[in-house]
Formats: sequence, structure tokens, C-alpha cells
Amino acid sequence: MGGGPIKEHVLIALPLPEPTSLLDDLRSRFSHIDITYHQAHPDQNTPQSIFAPATVLVTFNTLPDDPSASAPNLTWLHLFSAGSNHIQQHPIYTHSKTTITTSSGVHGPTIAEWAVLTRLVLSRNYKTLYELQKQHSWSSRAAGVSSVRDQVGATLGVLGYGSIGRQIARVARGLGMRVLAYTATPKDSAAKRRDGGFVVPGTGDVEGEIPEKWFSGLGKAELHEFLRQGIDWLVVSVPLTEQTRGFLGKEEFEVLKEAGGPAFVTNIARGPIVDQEALVAALKDGTVAGAALDVTDPEPLPESSELWDLENVVVTPHISGSGVAYEERAFQVLEVNLGRRERGEDLINVVKRERGY
Repeated sequence: MGGGPIKEHVLIALPLPEPTSLLDDLRSRFSHIDITYHQAHPDQNTPQSIFAPATVLVTFNTLPDDPSASAPNLTWLHLFSAGSNHIQQHPIYTHSKTTITTSSGVHGPTIAEWAVLTRLVLSRNYKTLYELQKQHSWSSRAAGVSSVRDQVGATLGVLGYGSIGRQIARVARGLGMRVLAYTATPKDSAAKRRDGGFVVPGTGDVEGEIPEKWFSGLGKAELHEFLRQGIDWLVVSVPLTEQTRGFLGKEEFEVLKEAGGPAFVTNIARGPIVDQEALVAALKDGTVAGAALDVTDPEPLPESSELWDLENVVVTPHISGSGVAYEERAFQVLEVNLGRRERGEDLINVVKRERGY
């Protein structure tokens, strides 16, 4: 009576209208799997009954209140986000053995374009050029073009050489830059340098061949060794953990300047990784040449923040990863992992709870 294996049931709960064509493709490939869609509304309570049959839950943050009671069959949670820090206090993270995967890798091309765009906006003095255009003024002297320096031979330091950092490195190398990589753990073999997560075809640095040199560690000594390499452009792309909170502050900005002159700092990770008060001071006194910030601490950035009005700063409202390809690519990660799960292979983009990402 009853018995037998539980049929795979994928519940997709997203705050988006049902993506019919993407779901049709998924159902066509995995016709033996039940796939249901629930449009989640942030301002409405989610009926807990929808979780009962699910063996796989695909979502941003629509989760069962009590996983053991509401989702007894759940074995895998796939997040549409690149990180998992927003659910790390939830019982499904703290008190279950449910496998958690993320959509890390889908943002690489979009965020890399934003990073290079904002870097060049300031290095090419485009803010002034834009104002001149509005004034209908053809004035090369006022534009400061004689002070523009291209990126050939400049050094990019990527603090957190994951999928996003790898694509930024790829584009930067195309501009003629040399690249240095920094990771939490040593990448002292070809196997360790390889990107084992999701990679948008034709992008990134799958084999880890772009950096001229690798650095690693979570201590100040290791970090400072990296920052002493004459870095012209520092990209912050590490996950936010207890080890990386406040990772860059007054001392680090001074080390950067002493080693190679004021550097340009880009943060596309999380605001609390950088001591924002120290950054403001460094931007004002010339210790840091400029900054592009898609993330701040706090968010939204208060209207009173000095960052809004500093001429050497670009601020955007946490949108660098947004784009029309996001949804399609996140479904591609899910499709890859559904195939791997069927074949009994290890999933990609698995969150390691002990490290926080």
C-alpha cells in the first residue's frame, strides 16, 4: 500500500510571471519530472501546502516556514540568486541537510560590462564630457583629454576570483591590462585554478590561465601582500562572510597607495566588505583615486551620504547584475544540475555551509 520511491517534483516559486517558454523547454527535456510554477508575491503569505510534494525547490527567498513539516520530501534547494547569505538564518540552512545550490555564474558578463563601463567613465573623464555635451560646448581643453591614460600595462587586482572576477579579468586583459588574482584558499595546481561552477559559454576564465600571479588567505598579512603589487584597479568580488566583513579599510587603502599610487576601487560584492567611512575619507584625501560602487552599506544609500556628490565616484543602486539574460541563464544552471542529478553526478554551485557560500 503506497510505498515506492517518491517521484521527483520540482516546485519553482519566483516573484515573476510564469516564464512559459523556459518552462516548456524544461518540461520537454525532463518529461518524467513533475514541474509546477507558483508566482510568489512579496506582500502576500505563501500557502504552505504548495511545498508538500516538492523534492526540489527553485526560488529566490520563498521558503517553507517549517521545512520538516511543510516540505518533508525536499532534498535540494536551488536559489536563483548568486549568493545564499539572505537565507543563512533560515531553518532550511541552519537545521537541515538539504543540498543548496546557487545561480552563481549567471552575472559574469553583465557585471563585467558594468565594471569596465564605470572604470572608463572616470578614467576617460566622461562626466565632464557629458556636461559639455549638454552645454553644446566643443571644448577639448575643458574636457581634460590631455590627462587621460589608457589601460594598457595597468594592473588589475581581482579580490575574489570567482565567476564575476574571471569575466572582468578576461575583458581587462583585452584592454591590455595585467591581472592578479586573490582567493580565500590557495590555487596551487591547475585543478584548483579551474572554475568548476556554471560558466556562460564564451566567457570567463575556466582554466584560470589569465592571472600572472595568484594570492590567497583570509588574514591581513596575506591581503596586504596582494595589495602591495602595484595595483591600479582593485575589484572587490568576494562573498560576504564573517571573515570578509570590513576586509578593506583605512590601513588597506594606505597599503594600496604606498605600493603603486592611488588605486581605483570597484565594489560589486557587498557593501559591508568595505569600511565605507574609511573609503569616503580616502576618496576625499586622494589615498584612493576613485570608486565605482554598485553596493553600499547600508542599502539604500542614505540621501545624506557624501558618496553621492564626490566627483571621483560612481554610485548605482545594486543593479550591475540585472539584465534580460538573467532569468534564462538561471534556468540553464537548473537544467545542468537536473541532468547531473539524474546521472548521479555531483551538482555544480553547491553552497558549503561551513564557509558560508
